[in-house]
Amino acid sequence: MNTVKALLAATSVAAMSLATAASADNKETVQAFYDLLSNPGSEEMAAAFTEATSADWQSIGDYSGSAKSRDAFLGQVGGFAQLMPDLNWEVQVMHDAGDFITVRSRATVTPVGPFFGVDGEGRSFDIMAIDIHQLVDGKIVETHHVEDWAGALQQLAGK
Repeated sequence: MNTVKALLAATSVAAMSLATAASADNKETVQAFYDLLSNPGSEEMAAAFTEATSADWQSIGDYSGSAKSRDAFLGQVGGFAQLMPDLNWEVQVMHDAGDFITVRSRATVTPVGPFFGVDGEGRSFDIMAIDIHQLVDGKIVETHHVEDWAGALQQLAGK
């Protein structure tokens, strides 16, 4: 009986160790997404993001039924480098639920030109975002996201 208990305890410890390692790997994979956002002009970060995502990765930000492909997302982020060279997208909380990682993050920036049609005249904005990343076989396959763009525009407009 003691041998069975010891075997069960050892199996539980091994399973917890594997789960902890998988959790750390998933979080590191997801971090590549935010590293790219904070360094939008970096080819190194773009390569790390590409490695972290599946070839058919999708960015879903609304209920329109349309999704952005990885290539389209990389093109959009590349444009951020010119408009928002000081963009900082900081992960504040990352919650791992197996194949889903939920992230609360904070984006701060001072755009150098009009942003969504608003000329902020050197003003900055500070917004919150919530993202849910789905992983399959260690790659992000889908990201659902919500950002407070209305709050960003209010801050830029000085309201």
